[in-house]
Amino acid sequence: MKYLILLGDGMADLPHPKLGGKTPLDLANKPLIDRFATYGELGLCDTTPKGCEPGSDVNNMAILGYDAGNLYTGRSPLEAAAMGYELKDDDVAFRCNLVTLDGDGLDSVMKSYSAGSITTEEAREVIETVHEKLGGDQGRYGRFTFRPGIAYRHLMVWHGGRERHDLKPPHNIADRPVKEWFPVDESLRYLMLESRKFLKEHPVNRKRVAAGKLPANSVWFWGQGKRPRLPEITGQIGMSGAMISAVDLLRGIGKLAGMEVIRVPGSTGEIHTDWDAETLAAIEALKRHDFVFLHQEAPDEAGHQGNPEDKIRTIEYLDSKHLKPIVDFLDQNHPDYRVLILPDHPTPWATKDHIPDPVPYVLYRSGDARKGGVTPRKYTERDAAASGIFIPHGKELVPRMMAG
Repeated sequence: MKYLILLGDGMADLPHPKLGGKTPLDLANKPLIDRFATYGELGLCDTTPKGCEPGSDVNNMAILGYDAGNLYTGRSPLEAAAMGYELKDDDVAFRCNLVTLDGDGLDSVMKSYSAGSITTEEAREVIETVHEKLGGDQGRYGRFTFRPGIAYRHLMVWHGGRERHDLKPPHNIADRPVKEWFPVDESLRYLMLESRKFLKEHPVNRKRVAAGKLPANSVWFWGQGKRPRLPEITGQIGMSGAMISAVDLLRGIGKLAGMEVIRVPGSTGEIHTDWDAETLAAIEALKRHDFVFLHQEAPDEAGHQGNPEDKIRTIEYLDSKHLKPIVDFLDQNHPDYRVLILPDHPTPWATKDHIPDPVPYVLYRSGDARKGGVTPRKYTERDAAASGIFIPHGKELVPRMMAG
């Protein structure tokens, strides 16, 4: 038996008048996923653990079967694990976004949480400068390390730092003034304000502005926490597994869960990612493992960017570029398989942030399509709600997938 989780990050949404009262899932052309919804198990699942804010960290942990409410220590420690950074007991890890702020000081607006989709190569140069200027001992403010990650997503470690802060993810305050969410902590404020002084004239930013692109003119911290302790999921499910994702967060979860973490060249987490290379990596992983988790960040990015057209297109690519070739491989080589398709949370394009609403899921078992007399359904929020099936906890999905 082979098991595949295909997760379209943030692809669930809300009906909107500009889409004729429909959602991107309603409008996307996704014949294979809809076929699975017709013959398989279609329902809703509450993937956000009680007491947690909806996010790709706790929600994906829950989908993998973890009690995220008790095991979660923060987003950035998971990303640090993916980057191979060993946190010490007194280290506090922070996600360090490169962002574009429009305006001066605290009166600035969050113009872009991703610094205009800065490339990994450009971002590395910027973060190396940030570490040169702000890394090491900053006197009374503390001692810090900055490490480059992927695109706009990076790591800051505050050695011996304070863990408790009320920090807001920048993608949840897109196009809004940052004053209300600027850190209260003196050390974090210092780092962020200092970064603006030298990033404005950074060579990478001068080139980006000259090319009509947004500059990475500030750092932004959030998702802090200390080193986590996760039991290996591979032991819990009794089989080996692989994680494929463009983002360090999911790679970190996979690494701590004891899965093979597969890095795919050309995988960006956005609509222009190398879909074919990610699909090939999943097929190769299914030859070595029985359980593969293929995480696709692109729908979430389109939601945060307020772009319904790109969100619809990424959902269509999930069907045509990811699912169809993988299912063709399974049908020809491993006819006993199960596929679970879902998002971790909704990311409505109209509001550009995460919401905790239950998400539609479809669980397809090979052979389900041989059933007769089935009323056609689509993989949409509406049809999932109409099915009458509701799973109250995300951590129940993997056991449900593997039962029987």
